[in-house]
Amino acid sequence: MPTLRIALAQVNPTVGDLTGNARIIRDRTRQATAEGAHLIAFPEMMLTGYPVEDLVFRESFVDASRAALERLATDLAADGHGSAAVVVGYLDADGPPPTSADVRAGRGPRNALAVLHEGRVAARYFKHHLPNYGVFDEDRYFVSGDTLTVARIGGVDVALTICEDLWQAGGPFAAARHAGVGLVVNINGSPYELNKDDVRLPLVGRRAAEAGATVAYVNMVGAQDELVFEGDSMIVEPDGTVLARGPQFVEHLLLHDLDLPAAAPEPAADSPTSAGMRIARVVVSDALPAPAGPPAAGGIVEPIVAEDVSDEPEIWRALVVGLRDYVDKNGFPSVVLGLSGGIDSALVAALAVDALGPDRVIGVSMPSQHSSEHSRDDAAELAKRTGLNYRVEPIQPMVDTFLANLSLAGLAVENLQARVRGVLLMALSNQEGHLVLTTGNKSELAVGYSTLYGDSVGGFNPIKDVWKTTVWRLARWRNADAAARGEQPPIPENSITKPPSAELAPGQLDTDTLPDYTVLDAILTGYVDGDLGRAGLIAAGHDPALVDRVLRMVDLAEYKRRQSAPGTKISIKAFGRDRRLPITNRWREHG
Repeated sequence: MPTLRIALAQVNPTVGDLTGNARIIRDRTRQATAEGAHLIAFPEMMLTGYPVEDLVFRESFVDASRAALERLATDLAADGHGSAAVVVGYLDADGPPPTSADVRAGRGPRNALAVLHEGRVAARYFKHHLPNYGVFDEDRYFVSGDTLTVARIGGVDVALTICEDLWQAGGPFAAARHAGVGLVVNINGSPYELNKDDVRLPLVGRRAAEAGATVAYVNMVGAQDELVFEGDSMIVEPDGTVLARGPQFVEHLLLHDLDLPAAAPEPAADSPTSAGMRIARVVVSDALPAPAGPPAAGGIVEPIVAEDVSDEPEIWRALVVGLRDYVDKNGFPSVVLGLSGGIDSALVAALAVDALGPDRVIGVSMPSQHSSEHSRDDAAELAKRTGLNYRVEPIQPMVDTFLANLSLAGLAVENLQARVRGVLLMALSNQEGHLVLTTGNKSELAVGYSTLYGDSVGGFNPIKDVWKTTVWRLARWRNADAAARGEQPPIPENSITKPPSAELAPGQLDTDTLPDYTVLDAILTGYVDGDLGRAGLIAAGHDPALVDRVLRMVDLAEYKRRQSAPGTKISIKAFGRDRRLPITNRWREHG
């Protein structure tokens, strides 16, 4: 029985950085071959980054991806690693993009992988199942493959698959059983959602059973715009046994020795299968020498959040990674945000310090005549606890100048204060190069409880997909975690416990215009995340009049959400990426 030493490279590519991504592949291949790896697998579309979205329509980008792949094969051999089989995701095409008038059925851009060996592209595979739900639009971009590539590597038949191929029964995994493979490699760009790791492991086990073969699942880490990828790579046997499992949210090289069944002596070069796919067999390498040194056992890293433990550590890591990569990959030296002394800005500031370090975070207190003394003190206390750069810029003189030239009253004056703050933050961004972080939570975004071009201004919103009740939970968890490690909690207790207020009018509280957040979030979660209608929400026990009121606010705020900053996705239904509704829309669920 042949032994393959496999390496799953859980790494962080950047979209469009073909040179940088190739460098990562070469570096990790060097590390893996130094450990005796025969087969090294990298994530989905590793060479181009993922998702590339409408870059797929640029023939120049497709051509660059194909050229980079060929160059990478040559470079790996020149590096002395040609004998290893390196599985790399990339963008391919066998015809014009789907926007072209010359497109033909069955031809076009491909979400592809290649096996690189001895300086050449030894095998290719085109993704079969193309997801078209949630954040995925792959039917818009790619043409589905109809052939399962089975690569013989070291005397073992290895089926090659990509991401969604794993999430759908039938197709490649059924074809892999028909082909009698010993191993299925599945490369992924699978975005994070809370508790998705609990779904992923049994899913990989089901596909291993369906294929009758061990499954090696590798996923990328890092963030791309709103999406976060948490890794969680693993190797699972057909009976569901987990042989190895990588960590979440960090780069990692998972090495493991697999004793696999030897391939049949002389299989057919190309054979049909009842699973609806053809099977194409390619010999990449013959029998390999046994791995040198002690056996490689990747170990099993438990997910950050086990059963019966809170979700907060996992969410926090996702938000930190999402913010860090957005800032760093887009070249911002630092971030700036308004510090009101409230819970939302306090949480964003703590996240930013964890993601970037205090030297790269600027917090600005912008008090008006309505700002309470305790809020000013809470903002200053947070700055002291976290070590971020702190400034105080009173806005009342600027507001008074506007009011001296405009006749405004009521809500218009409240919004004016918020917009002056937005102008001030954007001016600092222009002058000093900071990225402005906005601090509105998902509950506020849902009901439109924000001032357009005011407190909603900014280039990125770290808590855009975080309900208000979860904001409080995260703050309490972060403080408790700091205390458990003997550190000072970053968020002042008063910011957590005081009633939330925009402080744009005397004695103002959020509850003046909104239901209590525990009640509001329960309705919003059902309507936004669960797609429940009015009847379903009322059946769940919510007051009909309150349901009508909340749904009316949500529906009318669509135009605001369309103009909101991007932010890290952590839920099953994030605004922008997942939930896309028309602004002009006369369908109403509410009474």
